[in-house]
Amino acid sequence: ARVPRGPRLPPGYASVPEWWWWWWWSACVPKGFNITWSSINFKTILRWQPKPSDYFYTVEIHGQTSDTQKKCILTAETECDVTDVLRNVRETYTAHILSVTSLRMDNFEEPPFAVSEKFTPYNQTILGKPEIQNYTQKDSELNVVFKDPLTPYTFPNGSFQSIRDIFKHDLQYKLYYWKDQSSGKKDAITKSHKFEINVDSTKNYCFYVQGIIPSRRENRGGQESVVLCTSVGRSILDEYGAEVFIIIAVIAIAIITLAVVLSVILCKRKKAKPAREKEPLNGV
Repeated sequence: ARVPRGPRLPPGYASVPEWWWWWWWSACVPKGFNITWSSINFKTILRWQPKPSDYFYTVEIHGQTSDTQKKCILTAETECDVTDVLRNVRETYTAHILSVTSLRMDNFEEPPFAVSEKFTPYNQTILGKPEIQNYTQKDSELNVVFKDPLTPYTFPNGSFQSIRDIFKHDLQYKLYYWKDQSSGKKDAITKSHKFEINVDSTKNYCFYVQGIIPSRRENRGGQESVVLCTSVGRSILDEYGAEVFIIIAVIAIAIITLAVVLSVILCKRKKAKPAREKEPLNGV
């Protein structure tokens, strides 16, 4: 990919004062726009437009109570992983997308920049998919055991923190479950890693798990886990459905009917053959 080389002055302007050059650069360089925060389990990516031409971008993260930090300095990309500078997840941040050249201009004013909307990781990151580790249906009880999604942040010993380690008692999980081949859903809530649900022992059930933060105004529900179904006591009728049996019955009836018709035709032919043999030949 072509690397930006910095802005080009119009012909004949190579000897103008540096302050005028900086004014011209600030007025002409494009600013970023469509700035968005994308965050799942506190893994946060900042994206914007447009692709740079003859200039670079530098990202500044401004916290309400924390020092400004720079990321993705002099980048030609239009996205930046800012996860590591948002460790104070309850802080509210804004991002400044600076349009800059590769030249040092410390003696001049700040380069042109665009400002993102405010972002608070604790309130706005999306909860990822829980991992279902085990599930059983025994008699009239459905048991589902699942695992918390992990975050990019670590403890001092190097192990990754889970979303439960950060949200603590604010985190709940909801189990959605329904009878197999039925559309009527029920739900249950837990703050632990396990669901124990009373179900109909004669039916199989499908289900999925979703993390929720009830205290939020937005993004309360996270991503849904994969849908799984129990298979204990599944009958052939439950497995394939009544429609399949109807089709099989129709085919069986058709085969039997065809066999009877062929048998009748063959029987008539056999009876007709001896009768023809007993007839006298013409002219004898």
